[in-house]
Amino acid sequence: MSAVYINSAACISVQDTLNENFFQNLKSENSSQVLKAIEPNYKEFIPPAASRRMSKTVKMSSVASQYALKEAGIENPDAIIVGTGMGCSQDSEKFLKNVLDNNEEFLTPTFFIQSTHNTVAGQIALGLQCHAYNFTYVNTSSSLEFSFLDAKLQINDGEAENVLVGSTDEQTDRTMELYRLNKTIKKEENLPVDYLNSTTDGVIWGEGASFFVLGKYKTENSYAQLQDIQINSQLDLEKTQQFIQDFLAKNHLSKNDIDAVILGFSGDAKSDVYYTKAMNLFENSALLYYKHLSGEFNTASGFSMFMACHILKNQEIPEVMMINSVKKDGIKNILLYNHLGGKDHSLVLLGKA
Repeated sequence: MSAVYINSAACISVQDTLNENFFQNLKSENSSQVLKAIEPNYKEFIPPAASRRMSKTVKMSSVASQYALKEAGIENPDAIIVGTGMGCSQDSEKFLKNVLDNNEEFLTPTFFIQSTHNTVAGQIALGLQCHAYNFTYVNTSSSLEFSFLDAKLQINDGEAENVLVGSTDEQTDRTMELYRLNKTIKKEENLPVDYLNSTTDGVIWGEGASFFVLGKYKTENSYAQLQDIQINSQLDLEKTQQFIQDFLAKNHLSKNDIDAVILGFSGDAKSDVYYTKAMNLFENSALLYYKHLSGEFNTASGFSMFMACHILKNQEIPEVMMINSVKKDGIKNILLYNHLGGKDHSLVLLGKA
């Protein structure tokens, strides 16, 4: 397969990632159960009348996609592919509340229409008047990886030259209540979290939207080469290292060829053991983590992809992400490993553009 380049990257997250100087101002967030995204002033990007009808995830995605397209110098992509775990859950909750409040009678369909998972990709296409391939992946924590895989295949097969790929997830009050009840979210008494040495279950929940333009050709602004992706829905803990080594061997690399590994430590003691297992494989690589900056959510890997792009472009690793003290003269290959609660394991290999 020929190379595919990541030609732009934009992210709205718990950090001020739309700010040009965000790299120097990253702050660890370990004391709240739920982290809110830092949102831009939407009036600058979306007409107020339209903005009022949009859920948070649609607004975040609209702005992040505008940033990504502008940076890549693309007006209309050849495809729009979005990955989301929870979709437009605010509108889903509003619709279900209406059903209950009105005894299932006299319902307006608006909230239902806007609550479908593909609303985000559809709204972006409407805004751009883009009639090209439009697809949404809903595969819990590997939604973005499936979207990237699809985009890579589209480009390799000659179906597209520039593809807008994104991931997005929002929080809602009721869902957060349920997550607290089923212990997905860490108990108040277990805060603050030591992400790397946690002995308690549960995570700090975040939200955000990350968008990228993938292209067939390298440009002056290219961040990285998207080399390969592998996804495994179930993985035996003892086979973690073999899973990674097989993936590297497929790409004619050994563990010593990987300059940096970005791991998804979430503070959930039960599932973080996979990352510990993976970490032990890379004694000569710079080991990094990121969910203390973004929180855990279905498409948190969008934040790690965004950070990896900037690390490759700037050839610099933020200290707040470092697990060990290994320093590399140049960063050529980055491996990203993520899962959610021990399921849907994904590996992404990025190379210097």
